[in-house]
Amino acid sequence: MARTTDGDGTPVPQRLLAAATRLFAEQGYDRTSVQEIVEAAGVTKGALYHYFGSKDDLLHEVYARVLRVQQERLDALADADEPVEKRVRAAAADVVVTTIENLDDAMIFFRSMHHLSPEKNKQVRAERRRYHERFRALIEEGQEAGVFSTATPADLVVDYHFGSVHHLSTWYSPDGPMSPQQVADHLADLLLRALRP
Repeated sequence: MARTTDGDGTPVPQRLLAAATRLFAEQGYDRTSVQEIVEAAGVTKGALYHYFGSKDDLLHEVYARVLRVQQERLDALADADEPVEKRVRAAAADVVVTTIENLDDAMIFFRSMHHLSPEKNKQVRAERRRYHERFRALIEEGQEAGVFSTATPADLVVDYHFGSVHHLSTWYSPDGPMSPQQVADHLADLLLRALRP
């Protein structure tokens, strides 16, 4: 019988997510069975269904946990008592670093999002929209203050930056010449150069 506790005390939900993330990244979501996940996590199917209603719920949580961290960090950066240009640059760099730090999660999600149920897909889109809207509000704040150019609509600026972020998993390598922070700095600087009047 599979164990439901681990020698290092890792909670079962975290073990399931770690196993699912590894398997989804290696094999793909659609080629990974629930049985493989529970075996890799060292738990029973009952334990999985106690914490996650389905494999679909696991896929959703892989992405949602990263998005929650990014949203909390964006909210803190946006609310900081700093000039808007500094807040935008910090937020633009932070989303790059946090995406690279969770590259498997991002890759899995963008490769497998179409497997989510319509309800979960709608939920994720709403969560992403909330993040993008908060980021866009920062750009608009800078545009209204005259710090940023209004030549390009804020929506397009946000889509441009997040298009780069969403493709990180297709080219970024931890063994490559740039650290996550270096990539983040370059992309944030590109964004700010595009925004300057």
